[in-house]
Amino acid sequence: MIQVREIDHLVLRIRDVATMLHFYCEVLGCTVERRRDDLGLIQLRAGRSLIDLVPVDGPLGREGGAPAQAQGRNLDHFCLRVEPFDEAAMRTQLQAAGIEPGTVKSRYGAEGYGPSLYVTDPEGNVVELKGPPDLQGQETR
Repeated sequence: MIQVREIDHLVLRIRDVATMLHFYCEVLGCTVERRRDDLGLIQLRAGRSLIDLVPVDGPLGREGGAPAQAQGRNLDHFCLRVEPFDEAAMRTQLQAAGIEPGTVKSRYGAEGYGPSLYVTDPEGNVVELKGPPDLQGQETR
């Protein structure tokens, strides 16, 4: 039987490399782990997982469909587990970067219920930032 442990990586098809690198590296703290400019692939370390950025005008990007946009996304959202989950500090950091964070609510995830908030990256992808599980175990969404 196949047993899934955690998200290994996800792939985002993007239009603007510099803006997306700024958001994921400078704002959210990911790091560039590997680049394959010959393929049009940038892999970012996000904790134990990877976020792959594939520019739509690169070799890999030209193989897929249209890039994400308000009327046609490649996925609904993805969730990054963050710790510590310091709402005030996160809000300050995100707003300083021109990103308006959503309301913190308790939502269910891989480790159970816990605080989370949603942000939108510069190309319209919705990112959930999720903290550690809480003991109350109630969803407020």
